[in-house]
Amino acid sequence: MATINRFEDIIAWQKARMLCKMIHSFTIREPFIKDYKLVSQIKSSSGSAMDNIAEGFERGGNKEFIQFLYISKGSAGETRSQLYRAIDNGYINEEEFNSAYHLAEEVSKLNAGLISHLNSSVIKGTKFK
Repeated sequence: MATINRFEDIIAWQKARMLCKMIHSFTIREPFIKDYKLVSQIKSSSGSAMDNIAEGFERGGNKEFIQFLYISKGSAGETRSQLYRAIDNGYINEEEFNSAYHLAEEVSKLNAGLISHLNSSVIKGTKFK
């Protein structure tokens, strides 16, 4: 695995950003936009999946980064659960559900892979150089 110098270079973050954009596009349409609670929750969880990767990376240490990657992974799972509510309520169609669900699942898997890599790394982070 190549050295990553910016969180924007992390594929999991890039995919989480795509997920946020997709979720946003769903939530600005009728009737989804009127379900204020679900809109807030799904935008928050998808944003958390993205933002925790960035925050953890910027902390500069593997242990903290791993902790934030787990939070991101959990938020991606939360987003998947909320997608079920969105489709069950008729806010999105099956194709939209599948697309967003698989993207959220990919974020989780990429986070898990990064966690595994960091756990086995002898490098402990940039703040320890």
